[in-house]
Amino acid sequence: MPPVPSLREAMSKSSAPRKDGRPSWASSPATQASMRSNKGRDTRPERALRSAVHTLGLRFTVSTRPLPKVRRTADLVFTRVRLAVFLDGCYWHGCPDHHTLAATNTAYWTDKLEGNRRRDRQTDQWLREAGWEVLRVWEHEDPKAAALRVREVYDRRSKEIEEARVERASARRRRGASRP
Repeated sequence: MPPVPSLREAMSKSSAPRKDGRPSWASSPATQASMRSNKGRDTRPERALRSAVHTLGLRFTVSTRPLPKVRRTADLVFTRVRLAVFLDGCYWHGCPDHHTLAATNTAYWTDKLEGNRRRDRQTDQWLREAGWEVLRVWEHEDPKAAALRVREVYDRRSKEIEEARVERASARRRRGASRP
């Protein structure tokens, strides 16, 4: 297997220059235009999932950082129950069913995908350590089925929070009753 070129080598082979004169990571002006047109939020799958979750009666914030000091944005955030939902694109996050390797600039895109996956795992770990539940949904999943999964996790988290609240209240009452 030939060695994987570095990002710098991959960029130097690009034919589309940047505005500042440096070579672009894109393999052609058409690829560069296509990548620039990708939206960061409010994509069709995101809107479909939000609509399906909203129809189930759940309310959430959109494109919010669950941990304000960490630059990671979840697509749906349920702060009360500490649930962060990420809608992962098949291409950008390496869906096992739909991801295909890029035909050009393969080394760059392979590295990019691995970086995305690594960042996803790190984000999941940080959120779990902070007491959040993380739910990842693939863009190809049926929005209604995914919304039902969101509802299931939301209901479970709500129940856990209520049980913990009741337990704390009960413990306070017991401590108060034992005082002279």
